[in-house]
Amino acid sequence: MTVTAVIGSQWGDEGKGKAVDFLAEQADYVARFNGGNNAGHTVINEFGTFKIHLVPSGIFARNTTALIGGGVVIDPAVLIEEIETLNQAGVGVDGRLWVSPRSHVIMPYHKILDGLYEEAKGAGATGTTRRGIGPVFADKVSYNGIRWSDFASDAFEKRLKVQLELKNKIITALGGEALKYEEVRETYRGYYEKLKPYIKELFPIVQAGLKANKHFLLEQAMGTFLDTDWGTYPFVTASTTIPSAASAGLGIPPRYITDVVGVTKAYTTRVGAGPMPTEIHDTNSKAYGKFGEVAATTGRIRRVGWLDLELVRTAVELSGVTELCLTKLDVLSGLEEIQVCVNYKLDGKAVRYAEVDAYGLERVECVYQTVSGWSEDISGARSFEELPAQAQNYVKMIELAAGVPVRWIGVGPQREATIRKRN
Repeated sequence: MTVTAVIGSQWGDEGKGKAVDFLAEQADYVARFNGGNNAGHTVINEFGTFKIHLVPSGIFARNTTALIGGGVVIDPAVLIEEIETLNQAGVGVDGRLWVSPRSHVIMPYHKILDGLYEEAKGAGATGTTRRGIGPVFADKVSYNGIRWSDFASDAFEKRLKVQLELKNKIITALGGEALKYEEVRETYRGYYEKLKPYIKELFPIVQAGLKANKHFLLEQAMGTFLDTDWGTYPFVTASTTIPSAASAGLGIPPRYITDVVGVTKAYTTRVGAGPMPTEIHDTNSKAYGKFGEVAATTGRIRRVGWLDLELVRTAVELSGVTELCLTKLDVLSGLEEIQVCVNYKLDGKAVRYAEVDAYGLERVECVYQTVSGWSEDISGARSFEELPAQAQNYVKMIELAAGVPVRWIGVGPQREATIRKRN
């Protein structure tokens, strides 16, 4: 039995979807254990190009069963659309996708409040995706949430009436329009009827799989430094993103997690507000132009920067990362020189990420190391030895700083554009 957790070692958007897609070939179960549809994983394979937000990215492997744990919050309209899209593409999820009845449901008032809160904060907005994630997690911990299990009885109607009485007061106070009970009830009852065939208690499935020595592949949403506790609070997500969250969010005991793969982009990106020490502000620079990306979930332009090894090193230590998957190395091709942040300084003294808060991180000075780039197109490389010497040295530098090996190297968005490195 092996349980492999796949996490992002930066601020999300590291390429976890592609990593999970090719690692799923050896998995019996692929599972999501945290977050919601604020995370978007892009997968490109023989079925086409998919932007997945809730269904585990390993669903494309025919031998897998996909699980969405109770730690995931679910927008039913998004999940229904994903299921339909995957079935139409020939993936076939019926009978091998199961959703925990413990998972909380994103209601329309959560999305409305998410937007109203951001607008009310003005310049102090945290840059949320406005998908209702923060408000639904707030309801979860304040005993105001609605779960799929509530739909099996009249608990849903009772809880919905109470919540609308509360939420409509806040919505109207902030300038929004009150929601109507009948409309919300009918809409969500309709969602439940469509999703009911997929809702199933996961605990027996997980426990039986562990006892039968099955291989689990756990898929993290977001990234390490968006974690509620260890991220750049308050510029974070609403859930725990490190592997230990799989215990509460899926029912996997921590001692069963045998491997942790840290997916690391060859440079750094971030969406939304918050500190980003290596950010490139020169929009006319060659690096800025090459690193530019659009977020899969929101369509927002990602902020870009040089690789931050202090972040990667901290993620490795915090989550017990055993190996790295380096993505988008091909994007660096064509740069004569590459800057890499190897350490931080604050007020002239060396500091680690964990020694400063988000506001201190805004003030840190990056200690950069300049390394030689390469001009060759490496997208066709399929072995480490085929990479230019400078690209090989870049990978080795990351391994040395992180203290763990790089096992896989992405040189393009397709599944096959992956180097399996021998160490």
